[in-house]
Amino acid sequence: MPRGYVALVLHAHLPYVRDREDDFSLAEKWYHEAVTETYIPLIHACQRLHRDQVPYKITISLSPPLTAMMADTLIQEHYRRYLERLRELAAREVWRTRNDPRFHIVARMYQDLFEKTYGTYLAYGGNLINAFRELQESGNVELITCAATHGYLPLIGLQREVVRAQIEVAVNNHRRLFGRPPAGLWLPECAYNPGDDETLRDYGLKYFFLDAHGLLYAKPRPRYSIFAPIYTPAGVAAFGRDLESSEQVWSAQEGYPGDCDYREFYRDIGYDLDFDYIKPYIHPSGLRLDTGMKYYRITGKSNYKEPYVPEWASFKAHTHAGNFLFNREHQVNYLADYMDRPPIIVCPYDAELFGHWWFEGPQWLESLFRQVAGLAHRPFSFITPSEYLERFPVNQPATPCMSSWGNNGYNDVWLGGSNDWIYRHLHHAAAEMIRLANQHPTAEGILLRALNQAARELLVAQSSDWAFIMKTGTMVDYAVGRTKKHLLNFWDLTQAVDKYELDPEKVQDLEEDNNIFPDINYRVFASK
Repeated sequence: MPRGYVALVLHAHLPYVRDREDDFSLAEKWYHEAVTETYIPLIHACQRLHRDQVPYKITISLSPPLTAMMADTLIQEHYRRYLERLRELAAREVWRTRNDPRFHIVARMYQDLFEKTYGTYLAYGGNLINAFRELQESGNVELITCAATHGYLPLIGLQREVVRAQIEVAVNNHRRLFGRPPAGLWLPECAYNPGDDETLRDYGLKYFFLDAHGLLYAKPRPRYSIFAPIYTPAGVAAFGRDLESSEQVWSAQEGYPGDCDYREFYRDIGYDLDFDYIKPYIHPSGLRLDTGMKYYRITGKSNYKEPYVPEWASFKAHTHAGNFLFNREHQVNYLADYMDRPPIIVCPYDAELFGHWWFEGPQWLESLFRQVAGLAHRPFSFITPSEYLERFPVNQPATPCMSSWGNNGYNDVWLGGSNDWIYRHLHHAAAEMIRLANQHPTAEGILLRALNQAARELLVAQSSDWAFIMKTGTMVDYAVGRTKKHLLNFWDLTQAVDKYELDPEKVQDLEEDNNIFPDINYRVFASK
């Protein structure tokens, strides 16, 4: 038996964005960038490890809004056009930089990246669900889910029916797409509200994740701190985030991503190059945007930047993976001396850190698995939470405290002066949805479609992303607009239901505009 275990967990999530009219949608570009820079590079890294028979274990949470976008044929077509523009730009850049070796090697790197991305995208028919199902079947990747629209459960869950709907829709969606129910769930923002674990248990979920203080302030205090899970009163396992490993990977100031040789995220040719040259690859309005092609390294804290050197960055990724291995080995050895079981160090991160924000992140991850596998005596083993619970089914019972992994550790980010106004509207709409679900237990025809669409509109309005964007001050108008849009759609539908004045064309238009969860049943909001 190994001295200890490391569980790497990546949470992949983006807000649900789908624009029927505009494949240059600024919001949809979030998805395009993440596919190119994070999701497909992670798929490639896992495929190479599997091909080379390198043992690895990783848990990936794929949120329902993200999987809905992956499976949507319209968004697939928008992304294909986006990627084709990138391929064209990369080819032009290889020619433009041909006489400057400092930038030519970087342009060739991007061209190679985009061509491989395009090949993979076509190989899976544009649907990355197929790629992740393949990784799942390999036995190395455990796929789990998140709440239906990443709703911040402690704040939207005034009515228990809301929490149940968010969980039931997520579990059903995951089973439909991946052929099996999820064993675990990533609580949106790692936000735990005592009692929500009962709902997780009712839908067959075995575990979830909390920030460290969610476990450290549990009652009674956990004997093994955050280095073993606890069982909540409902019997669901709660795993705590390790602070030390998180800081090393997450922090741009104190962690690996801030190294001087890594790619500078905030310097893009979309802003640097001549406008007439770059115009076809930014926004049709002429708004300068990131293209994803960035030629400089971090260098230092000043605005002065040196050219990016891929070889140096790859070497640093390998070195930092070795440092992470070294630190986890010492951490495991220290903890094992004080525990009567092997400790588990849980390392959860936003997936988009790897590749998008930290360009070398997928290289770091692959190097970490390869270095551990190459050791004659492995200092720890990688494991998934499900495997850990199978090996150690007996764990301490305790009640976690309300918590999140947001700033200050609780609800501050999602409940402040910039966004608190949304909750009275969400609670009011939820009460109305519950009433209608109870009042119409066997709806059919246009009534069924209208109630299903009302459920979709409410779920998307409940997304924690809108409150987060309002708090951070980026694209506030968009977040406010999305919240109001979905709530207005909801009230238009529900009032038409009450008046028996449903317009089939209007219902169809809303169904086509917001088609998330095609198999949803509005009865998920009914009181049980």
